[in-house]
Amino acid sequence: MLEVQNIAFAYGRRRILEDVTLKVDSGETVALVGANGSGKTTLMRVLSGLLLPTSGTVRADGFDVAKEPIRFRRALGYLPERAPIEPDLRVADYLKFRAKVKGEKVRKIRHRVAEALEACGLTDLGSARIGLLSNGQQRLVALAEALLLRPRFLLADDLFAGVDPRARVTLGKTIASFSQFTSVIVSGHELDDLGAFATRFILLKDGKLAEVKDTAGARAALAS
Repeated sequence: MLEVQNIAFAYGRRRILEDVTLKVDSGETVALVGANGSGKTTLMRVLSGLLLPTSGTVRADGFDVAKEPIRFRRALGYLPERAPIEPDLRVADYLKFRAKVKGEKVRKIRHRVAEALEACGLTDLGSARIGLLSNGQQRLVALAEALLLRPRFLLADDLFAGVDPRARVTLGKTIASFSQFTSVIVSGHELDDLGAFATRFILLKDGKLAEVKDTAGARAALAS
């Protein structure tokens, strides 16, 4: 479970987030939408612990990001808008390296990598060099990295950035399958693609969150 209570964030005098409160239970997939510049990426970075809020609290499974950052990050899977993958490495080698960096036990790394590859439909590409993959496949590699330690909550910022419609379907199916046992927040602009697997939508506007019912509601809110 991810719990966010009354968080605010500002760059100097410019307030980006204001009194944001949100609860995402296990099994939920929340689609975060908003206009360009609305602060979606900033919110995702605050939720991931990369930025600390000016005020308020962020907890994952009861672990406070400010007070217990190591336990918090152990529960987190984070797919940033521009994931820093290594193009010269082979897929499986990259995931093994990342699992080690994340602190996984050596005896479990091979199993974790195999699980992540299977979850993202990459089993047959484990020996492929990342830089030779398509944009969609590279995005799946980045998602596999986020899933390595079976996180209790997953953040995917601009999930479909730079990928074609076919890759969007694969990414969506992977998220839908994984979300059965975790809390997920996914941001993006592709409302129909998000609507295929999101259980609810939230709109970020003027630094605050508002619930919207479905894809049609999200589209109307963005147009207003």
